[in-house]
Amino acid sequence: MRGPVFFSSSAKVTAPPDWVYDLQAAGFDGWEIVAEGDYRLDHPPGLARIRELIETTGLRVTVHAPYGDLNCASLNYPILRESVRQVTACIRAASEWTDRVVLHPGYLSPLAKLDPERAWTTQKEALREIGRFAADHGVLACLENMISVREFLCRDPGELLGMIEGIEGIGACFDLGHAHTVGVVQEFVDRIGRADHLHLHDNHGVSDEHLAVGDGTIGYDLVGPGIAAGFRGIAVVEGRSVEEGRRSLGVIRRWG
Repeated sequence: MRGPVFFSSSAKVTAPPDWVYDLQAAGFDGWEIVAEGDYRLDHPPGLARIRELIETTGLRVTVHAPYGDLNCASLNYPILRESVRQVTACIRAASEWTDRVVLHPGYLSPLAKLDPERAWTTQKEALREIGRFAADHGVLACLENMISVREFLCRDPGELLGMIEGIEGIGACFDLGHAHTVGVVQEFVDRIGRADHLHLHDNHGVSDEHLAVGDGTIGYDLVGPGIAAGFRGIAVVEGRSVEEGRRSLGVIRRWG
């Protein structure tokens, strides 16, 4: 893969920032900031830390919006509004540095399980609001496919692409690690040209382990060339450590 490859780690959101300074030496073109924990963009100390890291490293950045305890498909109106508020606040801050922000879809709460169609509609309306806000700030907000948990929306490509269809300011983030837990990696690879953003990591098909690329059972040696041939955006290695990320990058660069 000849395009830009960034690194991201949800495991590092409470860690001191020293690891970010290792990304360029590891060969990465940029950093996808996970806006959680100590790296939230709506928290002044976190924002100041991130601004300093960007200025001192010169890294290009993309951003993953906060997701902990949020649900943009919630039928509990105050929870829905707070979820949308946090995502749009992140987009506003992120627009200083990037035109790509990743967000998670919502999930079916016990209440939403009684009316899943309403939850779907609620998520679509939330995306329309988020998408308008993102477009106004020069950002494409990329909705990500989720892991094999029945309550999550958007676990397969048809549902993900159907959710975002026709919504201004909303694109698709294909996460192949997540796809493997659902058994639909090839289905996503077959549609790789529809992806606006890409997350790469590995697992054994059961849980979201975030292993180095090649350390699980996805079979990246088979699907990697197809990914490289069809995808032209930023690919993000989601890893547990920079060293594992370095090994992932070595595999990805061999795809051509």
